[in-house]
Amino acid sequence: MTEKKQANRYAVVDLEATSSSSYAKIIQIGIVIVEAGQIVETYATDINPYEKLDVHIRELTGITDQQLAVAPDFGQVAKEIYDLLEGTIFVAHNVSFDANLLAEALFFEGYELRTPRVDTVELAQLFFPTLDKYSLVNLAQDLDLELEQAHTAISDATATAKLLLKIQEKIQQLPKQTVGQILTFANHLLYESRLVIDELYPTLSDYLPEDIINVNGLCLKKIAEQQPTRYLSKNVARNLALLGLDERPQQLAFAEIVEKRLVEDQERVHFIQAQAGIGKTYGYLLPLIAQGDKPLLVVVPTKVLQQQILENEGLKLSEIFHISIASIKSSRHYIKLDTFWRTLERLDDNRLLNRYKMHLLVWLCETETGDMDELKQKQRYQSYFDELQHDGNWNSQSLFGEWDFWHRAQETAQTSQLVLTNHAYFLEHLRHTNWMKERILVIDEAQKFMLAAEEYASQELSISACQALLQSKLDRAKEVLETRLLEACYFELQHLIEQFQTQGKRALTAEDLASLKQNLAELDDADFWDWVALLEQDREYWLEERRLQAQRLFFLRSSQVDMLDVARFLPSTKIFCISATLEISKKVNVADLLGFHEVTHDCLPSMAKSNQLIMYSRHLPDLVSMNKAEHAHFICQQLNGLIQLRRPILVLLTSIQLLLEVSNLLEEMGISHLSQHKHGQEMSIKRRFEKGEVAVLLGTGAFWEGVDFASQPELIQVIPRLPFENPQDRFVKKVNRRLKAEGKNPFYDYHLPMMMLKLKQAMGRSNRSAQQKSCVLLLDNRLIEKQYGQQIQYFLETEYQMEQLSQETVVDRMRRFFKENSSG
Repeated sequence: MTEKKQANRYAVVDLEATSSSSYAKIIQIGIVIVEAGQIVETYATDINPYEKLDVHIRELTGITDQQLAVAPDFGQVAKEIYDLLEGTIFVAHNVSFDANLLAEALFFEGYELRTPRVDTVELAQLFFPTLDKYSLVNLAQDLDLELEQAHTAISDATATAKLLLKIQEKIQQLPKQTVGQILTFANHLLYESRLVIDELYPTLSDYLPEDIINVNGLCLKKIAEQQPTRYLSKNVARNLALLGLDERPQQLAFAEIVEKRLVEDQERVHFIQAQAGIGKTYGYLLPLIAQGDKPLLVVVPTKVLQQQILENEGLKLSEIFHISIASIKSSRHYIKLDTFWRTLERLDDNRLLNRYKMHLLVWLCETETGDMDELKQKQRYQSYFDELQHDGNWNSQSLFGEWDFWHRAQETAQTSQLVLTNHAYFLEHLRHTNWMKERILVIDEAQKFMLAAEEYASQELSISACQALLQSKLDRAKEVLETRLLEACYFELQHLIEQFQTQGKRALTAEDLASLKQNLAELDDADFWDWVALLEQDREYWLEERRLQAQRLFFLRSSQVDMLDVARFLPSTKIFCISATLEISKKVNVADLLGFHEVTHDCLPSMAKSNQLIMYSRHLPDLVSMNKAEHAHFICQQLNGLIQLRRPILVLLTSIQLLLEVSNLLEEMGISHLSQHKHGQEMSIKRRFEKGEVAVLLGTGAFWEGVDFASQPELIQVIPRLPFENPQDRFVKKVNRRLKAEGKNPFYDYHLPMMMLKLKQAMGRSNRSAQQKSCVLLLDNRLIEKQYGQQIQYFLETEYQMEQLSQETVVDRMRRFFKENSSG
C-alpha cells in the first residue's frame, strides 16, 4: 500500500515597504498559510523602519508614521517569521520583490531563506488566459477575491491566497491530459510555480470532463447544443422588460419605424436616422428578429463595435431568448489547430513562446469560437500568434478538419438567426458567401459604409516582394532580352521608391508607370500578370511605405477614379441603413452617395439633453500656427487642470502622431493614462478605463464613433480639434469632384455638416442614458474665430446645453455641473 503524499504547505506573503527599490525597508508583513486547499493560519505585523514614510507610500497604504513608531523592529520578529516560512513554498504576487526583500532582511538577522518560489502572476496568466490585466486589484474584481483593503499586507496576502485557491480549482477542472501537456513546458515558467501543478496532477481524473473532447491529442471544448428559441413578443416593450431593460420613448419610436418599414411589400432600401444614445441596436434587433420572415445579418463599421454588440446585446438575446448568433471576422483572427499542434511538437528555446503554448492549451478547453481576439496578452509575442493565424483554407482530411474553428464559424453562420460582421469583411466576401444573401440586411453606421467601400475598391501590390522576385529571376536568366527586361522593371520600381524617399512623391500618374507597364507586358511572365492587369486599368495610383520590425516595405496602391457605386453590389433583399448621420445636409445624403435610388427616409426627431454640458473657451491659441509639440503641451496643460475633478477623462484626438506626442508628455508629467496604439487594443484599454484603472484615456479612430462608455456615471470628454476630414485624403477628393460636378459646394454641403455630425456622434459616446452625466470641453479656436463657427454653435445649441467661458473657470464650472446634477 503506497503512502499518501503529504500536501504542499504554501506561505502566501505580501510586504509593504518604504519604496519599490532594492534598498527598501519592510514596514508591514502579511502571511497566509494554505494547505490541502484551505487557509489554515494567518500572521500579520507592522515593522518599524526607523525612517519617515514619503507621502506616496502613506497615501497608497494608509499606514502612518505614528502607527509604525510603536511597531517592533524586524529583528524582534525575524525568528517568528522564519519559523513560519521554514518548510513551505513561498508564494507571492510578483514574487521576486517580496521574496528577495524578505530573504535579505532575514539574512542580516542570521536566517537563510531557501524556500522554492511560486508567482501567482504567471500562474494567473497561464490558467486565466482571457483576462485583460493581472494586477491583484484587477484579478480581485474578475475572480471575486474579496480584496478588502488593497495595499495593506494582510489584505493583499489573503487575496493572493484566495487567488492561489482559485488557480488550484481551475487546474482541477481541466482535463488531466491538458495538465500533463502543460507540465511538459512548465520548466519554462520563471519560478518554481510548476510545484502547484505537480501537486495536483496525480489527483486528476483520467476521464474527460463532459464538456471536453480529445481530438488527436488536443482537448477542445464541445459546442453546446443550441436550445430552442424562446418566443419573442411582437411587442418590443415586452421584450425589453424580459431582457431586464427600461423602456425608452425614443427607442420605442425607432422600433415602430423599423416595424412599419419591415411589412412593406416593396424591396426598397430603408434609411432611418436617429440620434446616438437611444438604444438603436435593440431598437432594430428586437422587431426584425421577432417579425422578420428571414434571418438577420447586421454589418457594423469596426471589429470593435462588432465585439461590443456580441458581448452586450448579443449575449443578452442568447441568454434570455436562446437566439442563435454567429460573429464572423476574417480568417486570420481564428487559430489554425493544425499549425498549433505542430508547434507543440516543435522544440523552441524561447521561454515566452513556450509559456504561450501552455496558455493556449488552457484556452482551447474554454473557447467555442477559436477567435484569438479573446486572448488579451498575445501582443507580447505577436509573431507566434501571426504563425497560428488561419489562412482561410479548409481541408476536411486534416487532423482537425471537423473541428476547424474558421470552417465551423462559416457553417454556424448558415443556420444562425443573427449574424454579425463588419463592413470590410461583408464587402470582401459578399459575392462568394451564400449565407449573406438570403437575409434581412442591416447596415449600421451607414455613413461609414462609404469609406469601407472605398477601401474595398482599392488594390495593393508589394513593390518589395516584386523586386525580390525580379532579382531571383535575374540570377537565373539566360537570354539577353529577358535579362534586359528584368533589369528595366527593377530599375523602374527602384526609381519610384527613390523619388518617394527624396522628393516625397507619393501620387503617381499614368506616365510615371508607362515604362514599367510596357516592360512587364513584354516580359509576359505569369508571375507578374497581376501587375500587368492592375496597370492596364484607368485608376489612381500612389505609393505607401510601412515598417515591419527593422524592414521598410513599399507598396503600390490604386483605386478607381470615381466613387464606387455600392448599391449595385448589394443583394436584392430588404435592407435597413441605420445611423445618426444619414442626412448630411439639405443637398447631400448618404443614400445618394451610396448610389441608392428607390429608398425611404425616416428621421427620428432629436431631443434636447440636460445631462450633458458642452463648454468652449473664449481665448484659445490658434491651432493652425501651432506645431505638434506645442499643441500636445497645450492639451496636457488642460488635462492637468481637469484631473483634480477626480472623474474619468476621455480625450478624442484626430491624429495618431498627436496622440502619441500627448501620451509621451503625460508620462513625463507623471500622469497615469491609457493610450490607443500604445497600451493595447481598443476593447482592452476601454475595459481597463471603465474599471477605473486610470483616469485618462487617449483615443482616436474607433473611439469617435464605435465605442460606447456607458458604465461611468460621470465622465469628462475633451475634444482638442474639430474632426474635419483631411482635405488631402483620396476619398475626400473624390467626394469633392463629384459634388462640384453636381453643382454643390463640397465644404458647406458635405464637409462642414459631416464634421458636425461626427462631433455629435462623439458626444454620444459619453451620453448613453439619462442617468449618465458628462461635460464636453472643445479646445478648437475655429469654433469662435471662423465664420462657420456660428453655424456649428447653432447646430449644437439645438440639442445641448452650451456655455462659453474663460479657461480659468472651466474646472469650477464642471465641478458645479456635476454637483448640481448628482443623484445624491
